[in-house]
Amino acid sequence: MDKPPFYDEFTLSETAVKMGKQAMDLGLIPSFVVRYFSDSQQFYIPDEKKAEPYTPEEAYLHLKKLVESSGQ
Repeated sequence: MDKPPFYDEFTLSETAVKMGKQAMDLGLIPSFVVRYFSDSQQFYIPDEKKAEPYTPEEAYLHLKKLVESSGQ
């Protein structure tokens, strides 16, 4: 069984940032912004369907779907 790339909210956020960078490198998104707070992070990913920031969980799932759909 594959080990997940994260095990708590901090590592989930780090994984989402890595996925965001990978999506940018692949040209899937033009940019993304992470706002760091003392107890959480907010991810802003250009997406006409969603005006509010993504949570780390939402960002990870969204970016993972983008990267996987690109064949990478």
